[in-house]
Amino acid sequence: MNVGVIGAGRIGKIHAENLALRLPGVRVYAIADIARSAAEATARQLNIPVVTNDYREVLALPEIEAVVICSATDTHTDIIIAAAQAGKHIFCEKPIDLSLARIDAALAAVEQAHVKLQIGFNRRFDANYRRVRQAISDGEIGTPQRLHIVSRDPQPPPLSYVQVSGGMFVDMTIHDFDMARFLIGAEVEAVYTAAGVLIDPAIGAAGDVDTALIVLKFANGVIGTIDNSRQAVYGYDQRVEVFGSGGVVTTGNNYPNSAVISSGANVYRDLPLNFFLERYMNSYLTEMQAFVAAVREDQAVLVTGQDGRVPVVMGLAARRSYDENRPVRLDEIS
Repeated sequence: MNVGVIGAGRIGKIHAENLALRLPGVRVYAIADIARSAAEATARQLNIPVVTNDYREVLALPEIEAVVICSATDTHTDIIIAAAQAGKHIFCEKPIDLSLARIDAALAAVEQAHVKLQIGFNRRFDANYRRVRQAISDGEIGTPQRLHIVSRDPQPPPLSYVQVSGGMFVDMTIHDFDMARFLIGAEVEAVYTAAGVLIDPAIGAAGDVDTALIVLKFANGVIGTIDNSRQAVYGYDQRVEVFGSGGVVTTGNNYPNSAVISSGANVYRDLPLNFFLERYMNSYLTEMQAFVAAVREDQAVLVTGQDGRVPVVMGLAARRSYDENRPVRLDEIS
């Protein structure tokens, strides 16, 4: 199975390495990046035969069966449409786009071409969260009533990223919106956001927030909360609790080791993993295994284009809620 990778930045290199080194029977046949030197560096490392700075050259190769899109968000829709028209199956990093109209255009092109599209919400493939989902779906905690997601980054992103990312709700919280839907197995009807700038005034000057608490009202009655911060000084803080009529299921942070030091003064351990690549590395491989299997075996993908669209709607609703200081129903977002 020959795959083309479009985008040779941090996440593009991870996907290229997983495809080339850890998935038997898969070959990264081509890689593209507008910074050709970045594509060339990855190609040398992984023995990728075709290198270009134009993604259209990748799509024109008849050998390519599927493409993995890891380029800038504002390029995703155009590449998805072009890939679909070229008959290539598609894996695309989140978000599909910041515009719902452009997302809908991309999804229509995929449907018309009858190709597969999987969106890169890798946390669905994390072993901890999958076990939480299993506990809920198997009835181990009874009927779920409350969901609480803690998602805090170790440090804010560069200001240059904040200025073009679309804001915290669609570049960071989007993962938590997807996780909320995945875990509870129901749609969110409304959100209410309390947020502010408590970490870096420059983030506020760029029109964004760095701290937020978001309340979710699910269609099945579950009440959810998402606790976000751009800076947790102790490391990458990723926890979930789902409380139900028959019990509770929780996940804690991942640590570099399991050692606990006890002395006469205190009991302590090392800090949690400090970066999302360390915390979720296995999930990136597992999601790519699932995409390859869907293409090879002509199965449905596990994270659909619609799964990619809904969290963007939730992010836009969360921002409107913050701006207007009121609960916002998702059906208000056109």
